[in-house]
Amino acid sequence: MERRLRTRFPVDDAEVSRLHAAAFGHPYALVPWGERLRRHSRSWAGEFHDGRLAGFVHAVWDGGGHAFLLDAAVAPAAQRRGVGGRVVAALVADLRDLGVEWVHVDFEPHLEGFYRRAGFGGTAAGLLRLR
Repeated sequence: MERRLRTRFPVDDAEVSRLHAAAFGHPYALVPWGERLRRHSRSWAGEFHDGRLAGFVHAVWDGGGHAFLLDAAVAPAAQRRGVGGRVVAALVADLRDLGVEWVHVDFEPHLEGFYRRAGFGGTAAGLLRLR
């Protein structure tokens, strides 16, 4: 199997939407990922297996030194094989090269080990649900 990591690649909306639905267990809905990423994200990374998207993550930013990691997703068949760690590492390296100083991530408790292994430390934060 050919594996290829890419950053800031041309995005296929249907492909990312399918991956996101499969990874998060929700029904498929076509999302305009390309437009969303161009408008709000500083960078994104994906791992392709034999030309098909197997893992994806992106980082929105404040226009300055802070970026926020979002939507880390790995295809169910590729989970527990290091794909998530590789796409996060590729994204972080690209953000560093782009001059981003801080990368923030929020995660559910069961993902703490994954993000700690990726180099993220603990910090106090607040969350307010609006809906």
